[in-house]
Amino acid sequence: MNGAPVFENTYDVAVVGAGPAGLAAGATAAKAGLTTIVLDENPAPGGQIYRAITTTPVRREEILGEDYWDGQKLIQEFQSSGAQLVSGATVWSISRALEINVSQGGKTHLINARWIILATGAQERPFPIPGWTLPGVMTAGGAQTLLKASGLVPSGRVILAGTGPLLWLLAAQILRAGGDITAILDTTPLENYVRALRQLPGFLLSPYFAKGLRLLTEVRRKTRVIKGVTKLEAQGKDKLAEVLFATGSQPATRMAADLLLLHQGVVPNVNLAMSIGIDHRWDELQLCWVPVLDQYGNSSVPGIAIAGDGAGISGALAAAERGRLAAYAAVKALKPEALSHLPAEQILLQALAKAQAGRAFLDTLYQPPKHFRIPEKNETLVCRCEEVTAGQIREMVALGCEGPNQLKSFLRCGMGPCQGRLCGLTATEMIAAERNVSPQQVGYYRLRPPIKPIQLAEIAAMPQSETAVKAVVRG
Repeated sequence: MNGAPVFENTYDVAVVGAGPAGLAAGATAAKAGLTTIVLDENPAPGGQIYRAITTTPVRREEILGEDYWDGQKLIQEFQSSGAQLVSGATVWSISRALEINVSQGGKTHLINARWIILATGAQERPFPIPGWTLPGVMTAGGAQTLLKASGLVPSGRVILAGTGPLLWLLAAQILRAGGDITAILDTTPLENYVRALRQLPGFLLSPYFAKGLRLLTEVRRKTRVIKGVTKLEAQGKDKLAEVLFATGSQPATRMAADLLLLHQGVVPNVNLAMSIGIDHRWDELQLCWVPVLDQYGNSSVPGIAIAGDGAGISGALAAAERGRLAAYAAVKALKPEALSHLPAEQILLQALAKAQAGRAFLDTLYQPPKHFRIPEKNETLVCRCEEVTAGQIREMVALGCEGPNQLKSFLRCGMGPCQGRLCGLTATEMIAAERNVSPQQVGYYRLRPPIKPIQLAEIAAMPQSETAVKAVVRG
């Protein structure tokens, strides 16, 4: 985008996020004649899945794979729809009156919408092992972002560790780009294979089966894979030097490493939705918080819908279909006479069901084990921002702490710049385990605006409605 964006005071539909769901939702709403704006904090559209697809220096298409480049179709559909895209825009507050505070270019703007679709996507699940804060340890998603956005390929002794489809996809992309991988430490529990068998028939009929089989075969041909890893530590004095791991009852093994890439799946990015007060529930299969939605993605707050992986992890294809369905609901509510310009509701629902086929198999197979979600060693850091350890959390629970919000008072846990994104799930599950209750009973951090760091000067200078002022004061 050239120059500063021009914001209207009111839009029919405002979409937060320009990943698969956001692009599909924005295009669908705009095609129906609704004034539509899509706000995204990245410099270019695509989200995590199609990150930097319009700007990436990686031009050999086989490196990132055909699924990545399929995102160009969504980009083209969006660009021809007439929807307005504002990049570099950080949405830090949304009120129940459908007022949006968005920071762009060092200035906060107040936007009103008749309908809001949250398409904030997913984030990587915390992987709190001993040494995960050492220089040289990062997430697989972070490494993939560097590859897509800047064409950077890891070098030296690279180890990938964890479980989930993204781990294997990144491994293949690194190898295709000419990189080398010392080993993949697969932490997928062996019992998960047995549990996933009942979901196998549906998976065999899904689009994931053939693609996944080819991906696993490609990676296993080119690098060492160690399965059944039950213990994992990053070790080093000032930076990563080696990885300690064990399989089953076997003695621990040390492996020299310059870079350790961790991953144990992705979870919905719920911070913005929770700050609005949208109802959420604990998902026992995906082991995370998901919003309570109807079949169109409508939430417990009238006029606010959630689409894509922010509604529950289902992958890029399902995310786009959820975006179209959420936009369909917006058109139905705001301009029903324009529904004739869109595919029939039943066609959209069938497309979503097809895109979600086989998901239960993946969720069961790659469900991370408890000992990697909840640190066993008390000295392991849980809250990286405030340097709170697992032992400190256990001590507070023993003293009577019943939930994450009390942890804020006792330990400042979850009060750093990430606002609990890197510790929230771990804190909830740790407290639930120590109290022997469900995560649903324990709850999550109470999130209030601003949900992203912004300059105080922006708040002071912005034109605010009475509703917006009260929201910031409460936060």
